[in-house]
Amino acid sequence: MITIETILLIIGGYLAGSIPTGVVLSRLFSVRDIRAEGSGNIGATNVYRVLGLKLGVLTLLGDVLKGVLPVLAARTLLAHDAGVAWVAFFTFCGHLFPVFLTFRGGKGVATALGVFLVIAPAVVACAAALFMGVVLKWKYVSLGSLTASLAMPFLLGAAGYSLPFVILSLATACLIFYRHKDNIQRLRAGTEKKMRGG
Repeated sequence: MITIETILLIIGGYLAGSIPTGVVLSRLFSVRDIRAEGSGNIGATNVYRVLGLKLGVLTLLGDVLKGVLPVLAARTLLAHDAGVAWVAFFTFCGHLFPVFLTFRGGKGVATALGVFLVIAPAVVACAAALFMGVVLKWKYVSLGSLTASLAMPFLLGAAGYSLPFVILSLATACLIFYRHKDNIQRLRAGTEKKMRGG
């Protein structure tokens, strides 16, 4: 049964997820619109490529934090994993489909990272190691993101996490793959941009 408290946390999570960190930072610290440059994405990778390392890192931290805070609140206030998973899912969806940008958001990897840092930090550490290994070997951030998101349901299941959290990870992985469909096409064609220095 979904309580009023759960519904309020879901709404709060969605609104927090909708905050377009990259757009806000680009407007505060530059005159450029990241949605009109590079890949057009509002996430940390595009901010880094267009506006440099400092704003890229700040965007990453902001997108992670907006995943952390609503789920941390849900873990504190709710007694059941299913409610936490719903809050986490809508927080993640807020980044993908933000109300503040007419529902045209980012790809969700950093916000998913924040969500699962609260739910399963040790599992995230394993997925992060996998991400780093893929990126260091092949120099594609998108490939690392896809690999890590695909691994999360299996890692959570192997670690004994509850079904709501495994389903959450499956849903987020599917949406991350959907939002990376252009990257997947470029990876297959060999035209995807590599990480700088790669």
